[in-house]
Amino acid sequence: MRRRTRGLAIAAGFALVLPLAACATDSGSTVLTWYTNPDAGGQDEIAQRCTEAADGAYRIETSVLPRDAASQREQLARRLAAQDSSIDLMSLDPPFIPELAEPGFLAPIPDDVADEVTQDVVQGAIDGSTWKDRLVAIPFWANTQLLWYRKSVAKEAGLDPEKEPVTWEQVIDAARDQDKYLGVQGAKAESLTVWINALVESAGGHVLQNPEAPADELELGLESDAGKAAAEIIGTIGKDGLGGPGLPTADENASMSLFQGDRGSFMVNWPFVWSASNAAVEEGTLDKAVVDDIGWAIYPQVDEGTDARPPYGGISLGVGAYSSHVEESFEAARCIVKPENQAYYFATNGNPPASTKAYEDPEVRKAFPMADVIRESLEKAAPRPQTPYYNEVSIGLQETWHPPASVDPETTPQDSTDYITAVLRGEALL
Repeated sequence: MRRRTRGLAIAAGFALVLPLAACATDSGSTVLTWYTNPDAGGQDEIAQRCTEAADGAYRIETSVLPRDAASQREQLARRLAAQDSSIDLMSLDPPFIPELAEPGFLAPIPDDVADEVTQDVVQGAIDGSTWKDRLVAIPFWANTQLLWYRKSVAKEAGLDPEKEPVTWEQVIDAARDQDKYLGVQGAKAESLTVWINALVESAGGHVLQNPEAPADELELGLESDAGKAAAEIIGTIGKDGLGGPGLPTADENASMSLFQGDRGSFMVNWPFVWSASNAAVEEGTLDKAVVDDIGWAIYPQVDEGTDARPPYGGISLGVGAYSSHVEESFEAARCIVKPENQAYYFATNGNPPASTKAYEDPEVRKAFPMADVIRESLEKAAPRPQTPYYNEVSIGLQETWHPPASVDPETTPQDSTDYITAVLRGEALL
């Protein structure tokens, strides 16, 4: 079956899904359904807090989406294409926001709400919630990758990432010289797209040159010095075995395990590794000396002296265009993203705030001593390509930049460009 290249084809194919009616409580107050990504219960707690704060105006109930982002996208796209009125609030992975915004599946954000929810918010979260120069989703929590390092390895290499940014060349040389492994994500999955995009952006380029263009007019920016620099880094780590024997299947958790081992050195990964490592110490599965040896810093530079553009992730809130309670949903969203709720969510669930004020919370700073570095990273972070055809672009990258050992700066950017372009024009299968 030929995969259609239009980003909403998957949604349109399921337009026969029947809309569900919005609900009301026995007492007559409005019930809002918030479709959330799986977490440790934080969004459910915030829903209860905001229900209490609403004082009977509405009640928020949560409904958990599938665990992986692609399945979340598919479910929401199907139901929104069917004009499902039961979707009031949605927790959205930023790469899929343009796909839902372009056909009008997201209710327009009133100007006063947009002004309020972008005050004291990190730039990466605003960029990731914007489509065609307009805020289309509300920044909630914002994620980014840091450079994690073993202090002992960095010291042996004469590096001090806390005081001075380091480059990919430096961490590669340090790992090679000391016979250590680098923690990177080489699996054929979204994590590989994250890595590619961060390298291209850090080198001053973009995966897509005109992301707002129609599918048959999209131009890729991989055939460039930035694309070649990204391929050089990934290919070197793969060919030289610096990512460990499991690199072709390594996701974020596998990278963390490698980093925690005897041959760990440097790793790029999300902030969850800090709470996960400390939890492992408490459980007795990780020596405390390993945690004591962990440092953190801004993502590595591709070119010395040029700021890196770290990965951006997280969740933004969307309001369904077909909701029967759009006004109440925006009021609920304003409550959900209050700095105190974001601070609670970070301290308890490990998901960094989009709000800069939330980073000053004492509980946040106690739980995450690297909070300031996370906030700095989010100001520099670059979203993945913002296009309604993100799914085609991302999977196309994964197909052509995997396994890492096969990546060649002289051929991979061209091969990737040719393949993705053919898919977008309906000339190749995805």
